[in-house]
Amino acid sequence: MVLNSEFLHGCRMSVIVEPRAAASVILLRDGAEGLELFMIERNSGLRFAAGAMVFPGGSLDEGDHAAEWESLCCGPASDLQYRVAAIRETFEECGILLARGVGSEALPDRGAANREGRFADAVRAAGVELATDMLVPFARWITPEMVRRRFDTTFFLAPAPLGQEASVDGGEAVAGVWGSPRAMLAAAESGRLRLIFATRLNLMRLAGCATVAEALETAHRQPLVPILPRLVETEAGPVFRIPEGVGYAPTEFAAAQVRLG
Repeated sequence: MVLNSEFLHGCRMSVIVEPRAAASVILLRDGAEGLELFMIERNSGLRFAAGAMVFPGGSLDEGDHAAEWESLCCGPASDLQYRVAAIRETFEECGILLARGVGSEALPDRGAANREGRFADAVRAAGVELATDMLVPFARWITPEMVRRRFDTTFFLAPAPLGQEASVDGGEAVAGVWGSPRAMLAAAESGRLRLIFATRLNLMRLAGCATVAEALETAHRQPLVPILPRLVETEAGPVFRIPEGVGYAPTEFAAAQVRLG
């Protein structure tokens, strides 16, 4: 959704929808020319971010809150449901599993994992533990209030596991690609791929990191603050503004150049 003046006028009268809790993983690796990350192309038939390049992730479901996850995970419990959801969605969409004890024959049944509430069963049957401690909170973005499909998404950084190859599900994700943040931004600038606002800003923030270690350190240094872009009228026209001091620069963007979904 790229905004225009007619939409901006109408959105002021919209009913505000409560955002859905969501989680996403930005998989990282050190490439020949520096930091690389993994992105997926969303199916063009989806209602949100159709055809856009995003990081693997999605909404939390009921099974992500199950108490049994405490015995199936290695890591913090305070935000465990978000970490479980992030790992589950990444496995569903691109076949990468952040877990300990994974071997060539130890990956859970991806088909079973895709059925709501069955991911824990698949993990237990494979005899692995989710590596929830490998996820480093990086950002928390809330979809602006004028959008009908809203999400409150926590983004985690995680080193990509060795020995696993990404394979998109062909449903929500129709393609997957590794590349540097700068290359992804350049491709979007030239019109070769689409980026929604939060994805674009996260790429801009990571573009200053040369290695996985530097990206993780950047995330560790910055407290996690909810970011809700606000539509503001200025003399130059409407802009979306985000808070200062939360790891991003610049903090103001022309509304006409912002894609929200």
